[in-house]
Amino acid sequence: MKTTLDTMLDTADGALRTLFSRPQARRVCPTVPDQATHLSAEEKSLAGALMRVNHVGEICAQALYAAQAASTRDPELRKQFLAASEEENDHLAWTRQRLDELGARPSLLNPVWYAGAFGLGLLAGRLGDRVSLGFLVETERQVEQHLAGHLECLPLGDHESRAIVAQMKDDEARHAQDAHAAGALQLPSPVKALMGAAAKVMTSTARYI
Repeated sequence: MKTTLDTMLDTADGALRTLFSRPQARRVCPTVPDQATHLSAEEKSLAGALMRVNHVGEICAQALYAAQAASTRDPELRKQFLAASEEENDHLAWTRQRLDELGARPSLLNPVWYAGAFGLGLLAGRLGDRVSLGFLVETERQVEQHLAGHLECLPLGDHESRAIVAQMKDDEARHAQDAHAAGALQLPSPVKALMGAAAKVMTSTARYI
């Protein structure tokens, strides 16, 4: 059985790996067969900015799931959080790979984003499993909408980025459904609005920094 120190060390290790190591995906990166991408300099810059935002979202997802897994006392729920985190790690690896292919860099503020998301996940977890799950449902719902918007904004010819975002969108929707099925509490509208405002600040900043 893990001690509090073990949990703290695991959490610290996860943060360092997320922020400073090269993520390795378990699933093959989504691609569109027989569709080659040819982008202008302007399109490449736009795609890089959007994928940087998506990469930040996956940094935050790792922090959120780590905090929620550490907070719950339900071993089955912890397994659910960790399983979803593994899929989110695929997203992290895919978006980082695509950034490299586009010649774009990750956000310079990734440690800040991670710390903020971890704090929010920890707070939600301390309020109980149903609140934590509700926070997760709303987060994934907003992320799904955000990714749908990126599918509209990405250059039509950027088949690689679009394939990645489409798969991420499907995964996020399923994570929200799983959390809802596990007993998520419906969050009040003001909390949802506050979450949306905070997400908008993050995405607007990460697009450039």
